[in-house]
Amino acid sequence: MSFQIAWTRRAFLNRCAFGAALFATPGLFAEELTRTPPQTEGPFYPDRLPLDTDNDLLMINDGITPAVGQVTHLGGRILDARGNPIRGAVVEVWQVDNKGSYLHSDGDGGQGRDGNFQGFGRFLTGRTGEYYFRTIKPVPYTFRTPHIHFAVKIKGREEFTTQCYVKGEPLNQQDRIFQSVREPAAREALLVDFKPLKESKIGELTANFDIVLGFTPKG
Repeated sequence: MSFQIAWTRRAFLNRCAFGAALFATPGLFAEELTRTPPQTEGPFYPDRLPLDTDNDLLMINDGITPAVGQVTHLGGRILDARGNPIRGAVVEVWQVDNKGSYLHSDGDGGQGRDGNFQGFGRFLTGRTGEYYFRTIKPVPYTFRTPHIHFAVKIKGREEFTTQCYVKGEPLNQQDRIFQSVREPAAREALLVDFKPLKESKIGELTANFDIVLGFTPKG
């Protein structure tokens, strides 16, 4: 891991920790929180999980050739309905590679697959509810606007699935799954701003997607 990548991950986690402190008081800003709307898992959750399921989707195991695509540092927090961070949640992501293909036996977009793209990753949230993935900016494929799938798994709770989308992407207006969210505020909660990483020499991006779940802890 390069210094640039390590620094970016620390910056994300530090920002998450700061954000979690703002939500430390139960109910603080609760009225301002918009619950993340659920979205379909879709047909292309990996039907055979890769041996490498870590949070770096650009490199597979000990490979030395990275995946093709615009490098993106994707992070955020998992929060309950009152804004409290959720520790110990398993966050999974999966998306198409730069050729529009999923890591699935039926997910070939017609251009083959990028064999260096992991396509799927997992992260276990810490005390501030933070997660982090190194991946690529999503690209469109047939009938779909660019998006990344998320699943949040918490012991004793039903699995939550959703998708995040690229803010300002014109194809969002034509995507039936994104447009199925009728409430404007809820739809806005699915949009993510992919911003240039300051001082990056290779055009890296940063993106933040907080997921607010519709429950509060017992007790």
